Amino acid sequence: MRRANQPVITRKKRRSSEEIIDRLLQAAEQEFEKSGYVGATTAAIARQAEVTEAQLFRCFNSKAELFREAIFKPLDRHFAEFNSRHLTAAPGMRNDRQLAMLYISELQQFITEHAGMLMSMVVSQAYASDGAGLAEIGSLRAYFDRGAAMLSLATNQRATKESRLLVRVSFAAVLANILFKDWLFPKGMARQEEISESIIDFVIDGINSKLHLNDRIANAAEGA
Repeated sequence: MRRANQPVITRKKRRSSEEIIDRLLQAAEQEFEKSGYVGATTAAIARQAEVTEAQLFRCFNSKAELFREAIFKPLDRHFAEFNSRHLTAAPGMRNDRQLAMLYISELQQFITEHAGMLMSMVVSQAYASDGAGLAEIGSLRAYFDRGAAMLSLATNQRATKESRLLVRVSFAAVLANILFKDWLFPKGMARQEEISESIIDFVIDGINSKLHLNDRIANAAEGA
């Protein structure tokens, strides 16, 4: 029986692995945005997430891996929300060019907002010592899988190797045009709106021309 003046001892609720990872990713995103890759430390990230550094390294093998996941986890989450808003709420748009335009526009906005971190990632990737490439980033793989599924849904096709390639090429086109905008588009050449529209047209027209070519090949094969 507890005495009247005895302090009450409360036990902290044990966090799940998923909660710890989420806290680390949120803290890492903020720390990398504030301090950059070099300035951010795993100790500071762990402290902000209210976990130990040992817990951090049980979840992520290295600072580089945490950095890459912190960039692309929000992208995967953003795209999942995009799917929920535009595919579930407005299924009539599935075969409409407007859906593709929305997708590319939101991707452009996301990359623009995270351009600093993405550029840091490109630079650090060139000197990565852990041997991990972008293909090993779980959140980026999840984003590409969602994109391939959406492309297949919009074109009434199964998810194929081709749809998985197309979504990666589309992402690369948007990423390069935004990160290297100053190199590619000299000052005064075009307004930002014109550049954005050109990126959208390039990506969408490229996808459509590839799909139409496949249809012609399939129809020719059936008629043979």
